[in-house]
Amino acid sequence: MLFKDVLGLGHIKNHLTTTANLARVAHAQLFVGPEGCGTLPMAIAYAQYLLCSNSEGENEGGNVACNTKCNSLTHPDLHFVFPVSNSDKVKSHAVSDHYIEDWRQFVKEQPYGNLFDWYRLIGIEKKQGQIGVDEAQDVVKKLSLKSYEGGYKVLIIWMAEKMNIASSNKLLKLIEEPPNKTVLLLIAEDEEQIINTIRSRCQILHFPQLSESDISEELVKRGSTEPEAHSIAQEANGNFNKALDLVNKDSEDLVFERWFVQWVRSAFKAKGNKGAIQELILWSDEVAKTGREVQKQFLQYCITIMRQALLLNYKADKLVYLKMHLEGFDLKKFAPFVHENNILEIVEEIEKAIFHVERNGNSKIIFTDLSIKLTRLLHTKAA
Repeated sequence: MLFKDVLGLGHIKNHLTTTANLARVAHAQLFVGPEGCGTLPMAIAYAQYLLCSNSEGENEGGNVACNTKCNSLTHPDLHFVFPVSNSDKVKSHAVSDHYIEDWRQFVKEQPYGNLFDWYRLIGIEKKQGQIGVDEAQDVVKKLSLKSYEGGYKVLIIWMAEKMNIASSNKLLKLIEEPPNKTVLLLIAEDEEQIINTIRSRCQILHFPQLSESDISEELVKRGSTEPEAHSIAQEANGNFNKALDLVNKDSEDLVFERWFVQWVRSAFKAKGNKGAIQELILWSDEVAKTGREVQKQFLQYCITIMRQALLLNYKADKLVYLKMHLEGFDLKKFAPFVHENNILEIVEEIEKAIFHVERNGNSKIIFTDLSIKLTRLLHTKAA
């Protein structure tokens, strides 16, 4: 992958190529950025730059055979680690190597894809993947060997926050004292979930959200009209993966929006109407039937809606990027019900639900309890 194939982020590209040209490459680096900002494409482009001795500023003019292998993700000195789980394909002790062909397909088709896109591709969307100790043992073995081509060895750990404690401790010594000319690139959306002992040993590089102009220009190149591209870029809020989903009308947010609207309407009917409680229970059952990753994504979506509604309520319209696509639901009319007297409690209850879902709580109970609590909170009067 070439740096020119990565959207925007010129200052980060310049930093990475400059440090490589000056032979000041940190052995452990942590790329932190929100979904769809391009951390994975950037890491792959950077790895190719290191492995293939390419010309200054771009991955062209270097070793042609090396570039070809990197483009197909088959270079023997380029290794990947990513969250996996047992499936119909792998019955036990799943590690990244079991899914490497699927990974190459994923990077080729969805380099800006998110974790749920990956789980859906390999058929584990109803499970919670992780980077386990079996994976860590494999990594230690691979990186203890000499490089095949005599140069760098690069390991890219995608969604590094999914490392469990056992694997984190196993990799800690490798991160502290890596073999010569070995570079570890960790990629994460939430660095706080990575243990401190690993974070403190990495050079951290923070990625911003992509600009609206970068996203809209790319969408126009892909066939969108300028007004459509501008509208989608604004709604995507710096997330190119979401922008592509909106173009293809394949965004999970469209399903989440239907669930949210159904929940809100039932919640408002529930005041003084015992029959509406049954609607909330049926709603909870519907959401509980999905996988835990979907449930967590939906709850994060609910937090986003609540924050956007609060901004609308306080006339900060310029900060509102979210658009509701379902007919008959106006976010502006909902906004007055989200205010200073309930927003903190609402977000706290949703975050508690995420916590319990992550820890394999009973989904029906979690969502029924949440819907009843949030029904009460939405009827709280503003000051």
